Amino acid sequence: MLEFFNNNQQQLIVSGFVLLALLIIRYVLHFTIRKIGKKSHINDARIRLINRYISVALFLIAILIESYVFGSEFQNLAVVFSTVFGVIGIGLFAIWSILSNITSGIIMFFNFPYKVGDKIKINDSDFPDAAIIEDIRAFQVHLRLENGDLVTYPNNLLIQKSVTLIQKDAIEDFEVEDEI
Repeated sequence: MLEFFNNNQQQLIVSGFVLLALLIIRYVLHFTIRKIGKKSHINDARIRLINRYISVALFLIAILIESYVFGSEFQNLAVVFSTVFGVIGIGLFAIWSILSNITSGIIMFFNFPYKVGDKIKINDSDFPDAAIIEDIRAFQVHLRLENGDLVTYPNNLLIQKSVTLIQKDAIEDFEVEDEI
């Protein structure tokens, strides 16, 4: 064990700096996203979801950098990662709708004019009713209809369709009506 540390002392020091830098970047990004989320009155669950995406991306970057630090040649890393990404790409092409919804969820986190509690109408012939946004998740938005039904609407369709704001913070009125 001591021999391993002596032989790889330089790589371990570089690894420590790389991991420290990535942890600092992760902290700064999480802090910034939390700040943006709180300023925009975004649900805590959505903030945690975006933070999880960032953590996974930074973890993958750390694996790439660490393998290079410990002596893997760039050509070997390129072959491994292109193979892995090729397989993942083929697999993800089959589930593009899920990726589209996740991407739309991330876009909605940063730039979506409607918040949880707003009453909206989606201008779509397949969804003619007005509804209150009850929750915005990674794949879909939960909409509560006036008759009390819960409808899940895919994020990618919500981004593609025009949406009309009927009333801000309508969920408070809806809850009061339920109690009466």
